[in-house]
Amino acid sequence: MKQGELVVRKSYGGDMLFRVDAVFARTALLRGTDYRLLADSPIDDLESVRNPDELGGTKRARIQASESLKRMRDERASIGLSHLAPLLGADRRPYFEMPGKVLHLDGDANYLQKSLAVYQQLRVPAEGTHCHESQMPQVLMRLLPKVRPDIVVVTGHDGVLKQREDWHKLSSYKNSTNFVQAVNVAREYEKHKDSLVVVAGACQSHFEALLGSGANFASSPGRIMIHALDPVYVAVRAAFTPFRETINVEDVIAHTISGMQGVGGIETMGRYRIGVPNLKALTSNVSLG
Repeated sequence: MKQGELVVRKSYGGDMLFRVDAVFARTALLRGTDYRLLADSPIDDLESVRNPDELGGTKRARIQASESLKRMRDERASIGLSHLAPLLGADRRPYFEMPGKVLHLDGDANYLQKSLAVYQQLRVPAEGTHCHESQMPQVLMRLLPKVRPDIVVVTGHDGVLKQREDWHKLSSYKNSTNFVQAVNVAREYEKHKDSLVVVAGACQSHFEALLGSGANFASSPGRIMIHALDPVYVAVRAAFTPFRETINVEDVIAHTISGMQGVGGIETMGRYRIGVPNLKALTSNVSLG
């Protein structure tokens, strides 16, 4: 067993694909490849995987990810149409868009790249940084005044410690304390929840503590696994909901891959704005003769 190897846990029926993050004497630290779960396992319970695409769980997760991305594209095309009509007038004068800007901190480098690719496809302005969950409060303190985002995502991997399954205690979680501290930093920077939308947490994270520290959306109410793209989906919806409208919390959560047990949130205003005129459109209509 070596670092970077793809494995499944035999005692769990090989239900989830992991990448070995670190190897110790008799145990290995594992990071989910499709779900934001951090776990440890006895080495003798692990089985190497040569063809991950053949695993049923991996197939389902990737189908769900594809469906989620399609839903984001469809919603991207339709969001704001009712908002635009009265502002643009009957002549539909050219306009430009200003979606909310995202600052995405991720404890997993692979997930970060996937997330940034989604933001780019949907034309959401975004900056991302990979750092260990324990470094997020310090990194966020440095980046917030520099990036000046509308939406902050702090995510990575988390999980409930087997020996401390008291859901009410932060000490029972592998990274929830780090996420809570990062949210505290965000709220010290901007206290108004409609001026800075904060999305926080990973698999099995302490949902109540994250909301209590100031997050608008967090995982995981049911202490379940959340898909890698769930925080991205929430951020995209916040970025494209008009600033005069409340983000439809129930609809957003219902359309995440993990659903109500995986993600929750509070009433929050969107961060999308439009402006006129669109200079590119005006320039293209100028006669050169």
